[in-house]
Amino acid sequence: MPLLSMLQDTPAFFISFVAIIGLMIGSFLNVVIYRLPEMMKRNWLQQCAELHGEAGKALPTFNLITPRSVCTHCGHKITVWENIPIVSYLVLLGRCSQCHAHISLRYPIVETVTALMSGFVAWYYGYGLITIAVLIFVWALIALAVIDLNTQLLPDDITIPLLWMGLLINMNNGFTDIQSAIIGAVAGYLSLWSIYWCFKLSTGKEGMGYGDFKLLSAIGAWLGWNMLPLVMLSSSLVGATVGIGLVLTARLKKSTPIPFGPYLVGGAFIALFWGEKLNYAYHGLF
Repeated sequence: MPLLSMLQDTPAFFISFVAIIGLMIGSFLNVVIYRLPEMMKRNWLQQCAELHGEAGKALPTFNLITPRSVCTHCGHKITVWENIPIVSYLVLLGRCSQCHAHISLRYPIVETVTALMSGFVAWYYGYGLITIAVLIFVWALIALAVIDLNTQLLPDDITIPLLWMGLLINMNNGFTDIQSAIIGAVAGYLSLWSIYWCFKLSTGKEGMGYGDFKLLSAIGAWLGWNMLPLVMLSSSLVGATVGIGLVLTARLKKSTPIPFGPYLVGGAFIALFWGEKLNYAYHGLF
């Protein structure tokens, strides 16, 4: 039986196939999560040098492809057999094969979460082009959540293309109509922008970064304006709960900033899969 026919006619095979693809994408997302902030840092340093009229040092090529992945402790080049998602981590017992330094748990966690989320998307949406779109959306959000968690950055290289992609997909009513998508993009940005300035004018401090505005704008472009209240409410509740819990357990100081991106991503996932039912239940109550 041809592969396409099996994918279309055998749901279990389709879900498994997409989950395996998700596992491999998760491995690539680990590269993006580690390298993209470093690429941004190098670019900023180069721009600063140019502004000061200094000739920036010629640094070795560093992007998502070059150079090969290495152990961050000893510089050992990772072989193909040491780069198999999850399997290599288990075989190596979470340590470098050369220096035996611990490998971060982040790598298998990202791979596992990406695989599970991909399989869930395949099960929820079934075989079709819309599933491909949702997978791209989910993969981008996973990368943004972990990058923000690690560095408190939400790169424009992901948020801006994600925003435009949401508008393009909704030109044909992918998740919502184009009018709702445009309003969602504008409202998503302006809502957090307004909160930012209200907080800054009243306290003199910055409560969040501009990356959060762009992320919520992208979410609004994908899901439409009517999902934004649910995204905001769920992300704020979870963020506040986690933040208060960390402060009470003395794991976090009150003055320590908490990245808001992961909570926005969680709110987006809730709206993506259960938003219509939750909105319907809410309107039914009131």
